[in-house]
Amino acid sequence: MTTVNNALIVESAISLLLLLIQVPATAILFSRLLKGPRRHPPIEPQQPTPELLGMVSVVVPTLNEALRISPLLAGLSQQSYEVREIMVVDSKSSDGTRDLVKASQQKDPRFRLMTDDPLPSGWVGRPWALHNGFLYSSEASQWFLGLDADIQPHPGLVAGLVKTAEAQGYDLVSLSPQFILQYPGECWLQPALLMTLLYRFDPAGIKTEQPERVMANGQCFLCRRSVLAAVGGYSSARSSFCDDVTLARNIATQGYKVGFLDGAKVLKVRMYEGAMETWKEWGRSLDLKDATSRSQLWGDLWLLTSVQGLPLLIVMTFLLISPSLSDSPPPLLLLLGLNLFLLVIRFAMLIAIAPSYDRTSAKGSWLFWLSPLADPLAVLRIFLSAFRTPREWRGRKYSAEL
Repeated sequence: MTTVNNALIVESAISLLLLLIQVPATAILFSRLLKGPRRHPPIEPQQPTPELLGMVSVVVPTLNEALRISPLLAGLSQQSYEVREIMVVDSKSSDGTRDLVKASQQKDPRFRLMTDDPLPSGWVGRPWALHNGFLYSSEASQWFLGLDADIQPHPGLVAGLVKTAEAQGYDLVSLSPQFILQYPGECWLQPALLMTLLYRFDPAGIKTEQPERVMANGQCFLCRRSVLAAVGGYSSARSSFCDDVTLARNIATQGYKVGFLDGAKVLKVRMYEGAMETWKEWGRSLDLKDATSRSQLWGDLWLLTSVQGLPLLIVMTFLLISPSLSDSPPPLLLLLGLNLFLLVIRFAMLIAIAPSYDRTSAKGSWLFWLSPLADPLAVLRIFLSAFRTPREWRGRKYSAEL
């Protein structure tokens, strides 16, 4: 009897400790998810109107993008007269990227191909290429639009984006895309990694009041040229591996209006090939440590552990160790109820994020609905990345000085 009582005391103590950790995190999560119904609706493709003539300079940084850039080049050619120029800033690609851009240039004179200057010390390649594109873009353009090479824009993207930005008074606005999934592993893992962002930050389409919590996506990043000039282009994000978020937060801190909106109806993206590449490449930037203070980073890790990493593990542990509800102490039952509730929320979130995925050609697309089972791995990936500075990115090697 004494042994049983001691076991119950230990179970109760552990349960109370976990409840103290998880309950505040659950309250924070709820405060964010409840904002969802008030968010700005997804951006719609629009036709340009005469006042948009030549308002946008598009800049695309490239490094060995031959296998993925063709849909972007074709999509940009379908944008109308609101686009003044399309500058592809290449970092000495060796795979035929430049030839594809030159072929597009023959059909559409708005394309310009340039090579960025040698990478200076203290700069990461992507912000350096975008900074070069900004410096050489036309001063007559009112808007600067940075696009990644893996983006697949729909006709009317740029017009819809600019009209929305001007109507809402944004100085900077970026879009979340619709992700294209193709392989079983990524159908299972990618949504779990995406959820680490959705749990930490306000939903796309909600104005975030705290500059240090602003989100952004450099895959489609529209900024007023005058604002970008005022902050020195990309120089404030020169050493950041999440330059989009770093720059957006710097701009928001200076009082400009920054928005992060749902772009699933105007652009798609095929980011990585398979689960392993998704784990390696996307996972190492999702922590956003370059744009986050140490205290905020620890707070985010606590939140993710509490509401995404632990629920599945706690419920499985209960089923294996103490499957009988009648013999369980009240704190353990409360803990079980909380974590079952968090799992219900997590599976319900799949319905909310389903429009953010194109699974029409995916093998094993049904694994998307089992992605909550990958949550502990996704949180582990954020931990692994949070305390490690990348030394290689897209074929470039960086020193420990960054």
